[in-house]
Amino acid sequence: MAQVRPQDVTVSTRLTDVLGRRMGSLLIEKLNLATVGDLLRHYPRRYVQRGELTNLDELVPGEDVTVMAEIAGVTGRRMRRRSGHILEVVVTDGRGRLSLTFFNQPWRERYLQVGRRGLFAGRVDTYRGKRQLAHPDFVLLGDDADADDEVVEAFAGELMAIYPATAQVATWTIARCVRRVLDGLGELPDPLPEELRRRRGLLSLRDAFVAVHRPRTWDDVRAARERFRFEEAFVLQVELARRRSATRALPAKPRVARPDGLLAAFDRQLPFELTDGQRAVGETIAADLARDHPMQRLLQGEVGSGKTICALRAMLTVVDAGGQAALLAPTEVLAQQHHRSITALLGPLAERGMLGGAEHGTRVALLTGGQSTAARRKTLLDIASGEAGIVVGTHALLEEKVTFADLGLVVIDEQHRFGVEQRAALVAKGREAPPHVLVMTATPIPRTVAMTVFGDLEVSSLTELPKGRAPIRTVVVPVSKPAWLARVWERVREEVAQGRQAYVVCPRIGDDEDDGTEQPQGRASVLELLRGAGSTNGQPAGRASSGRPEPVSLLELATILSEGPLAGLTVEVLHGRQPPETKDAVMRRFAAGEIDVLVATTVIEVGVDVPNASVMVIMDADWFGVSQLHQLRGRIGRGKHPGLCLLVTDAADGSPARARLDAVASTTDGFELSRLDLEQRREGDVLGAAQSGRRSSLRMLSVIRDERVIADARAEAAALVAEDPELVRHPALRQVVDALGSDVRADYLEKT
Repeated sequence: MAQVRPQDVTVSTRLTDVLGRRMGSLLIEKLNLATVGDLLRHYPRRYVQRGELTNLDELVPGEDVTVMAEIAGVTGRRMRRRSGHILEVVVTDGRGRLSLTFFNQPWRERYLQVGRRGLFAGRVDTYRGKRQLAHPDFVLLGDDADADDEVVEAFAGELMAIYPATAQVATWTIARCVRRVLDGLGELPDPLPEELRRRRGLLSLRDAFVAVHRPRTWDDVRAARERFRFEEAFVLQVELARRRSATRALPAKPRVARPDGLLAAFDRQLPFELTDGQRAVGETIAADLARDHPMQRLLQGEVGSGKTICALRAMLTVVDAGGQAALLAPTEVLAQQHHRSITALLGPLAERGMLGGAEHGTRVALLTGGQSTAARRKTLLDIASGEAGIVVGTHALLEEKVTFADLGLVVIDEQHRFGVEQRAALVAKGREAPPHVLVMTATPIPRTVAMTVFGDLEVSSLTELPKGRAPIRTVVVPVSKPAWLARVWERVREEVAQGRQAYVVCPRIGDDEDDGTEQPQGRASVLELLRGAGSTNGQPAGRASSGRPEPVSLLELATILSEGPLAGLTVEVLHGRQPPETKDAVMRRFAAGEIDVLVATTVIEVGVDVPNASVMVIMDADWFGVSQLHQLRGRIGRGKHPGLCLLVTDAADGSPARARLDAVASTTDGFELSRLDLEQRREGDVLGAAQSGRRSSLRMLSVIRDERVIADARAEAAALVAEDPELVRHPALRQVVDALGSDVRADYLEKT
């Protein structure tokens, strides 16, 4: 390896300069570790105490593992059917056994002797019913003439670090590289201020690196992890505190409703009573809009809790004050639905200048990509002139040619569907000053996630459902029970017979999604059941013996239902590839009660409000996530009729997918389900690591487990930024925060 002087090694030093070009390039290529800092932040996944063997019964086929075990048997033999040699080594933890297979390496038998202990790494496979590692990498512990001295020294302690590794870079290779780096590392600038570390009893950065990579005791591990958990939370919260501070420094035009204005007239004509939660949120938003800096607020709430009413009242406040409001929706179906519902709620108040329209009202414009040229031209003129006080639209609102007379409020519905640049493009359309921003989501967010991901937004929550909202019952329907599936369509017919309507949701459209290749076995199983093909041994006909079958397509299912179980009912389809006018016409007919059963994709997931719809069948429900299922379920039970949601699945009992569906069926509490959803996903996904293609921002911190750490870090960060907004007195912290701000991952922290 290359020789470097200790004083030359910093966290920004490239690994090729410390470890040599070959090893440094390998770490870059296989683990995306380019600098000393990257390597030191590649924390051990777990630790093995010397003498403690791995539980081999817990190994899962297909996983890359590193196990500590004792050699129980060694057998070498010539291959029978072709030339070559097989060396089979059996290792044990004292209970279970694991086979290690080496091809054409008979010389390894000299070192792999019964009674020796070591670390063995590879991918778990099965052969003739036995688990094995084929051609594993390994290192033996203790005296070994064949062992690398640096490897032996790297594992000399009582606790041995086991790292996330690959087939090309074993855990002991990483340990050896870390040891080399630590030995050459000088003093490090610490992003955590010394006074803060002392007050909270946290290790310095250098001491924490040593403790996490080369611990002597479990206390060292705990202290290092405590330090790094707090650091991750603190750096994020400092960046968010700086953004909040910068937002408060921006000028904004206060928007206050007139006592006898549009908002007051709207409240007088509302056909229902606002909930206490809606009133409280309305007062909070009104106070924000009255300030001279931009509102930055997240409104979250249960499905059907009335977020749209809160947003509409905020929009009317801005129109009252002479400004305009824009509502950005992720799909044309949702934009059209918002436009219809807002127009209907406002009545004459949305018809200013029209026969029968209120004199002090406004206009509600709709702008989507699928509009005709003439309609689009008129809408653009109404927006530019200020005639349209409320503008509802899709991504079409972001186009350069869309100009507002006085944009005072931006409402973003289902914010997670929009990128940073898209949100910023709409906010930038404010002429004299930045508009106020209200972000809405119907996916409830645990408090810890709100503090971490939405920390630059003030958060309001609606947990109370409007009075008179009917309850929803959810049932999991296994495809392995054909009688249950038949009962699903009987229940749909019963609901329709009582004058109600139904949704049937499919995860795929079909049609030209199919590429002409042979479909996987099992795809037809549900369809065959619907055609009355029966079953075999309790399993649907055509069920594949292994592998996941392709989900039922909407187009095929709609045809079979119309001709079979739902014959005689009005069945129509709705999906994203239909022309905008077709989608709008279908939704209008469904809302008017002219369609009995709507077979749709997830275009109906959010915002669609048909109170007469009382039953929903979700086909291949295990293809959807927890939050998405909760959103879909929220389309029913919106009126006086109880809702029934039927989750059709072929997921086996006891499988993670079935457990997810059972959890959805057990509760309608969106906040509880959001916590479950987060626990089932990788922690790093919370900050968009999977989307950005980068390694996770969260390596030690858990947004579910570490709520207290996040809350404490937020308070400390707010106090520090209040005293030193530019971090002039904290250069090491500023360097880390600036690096976060320039990283792709920061895009997923941006909510404005």
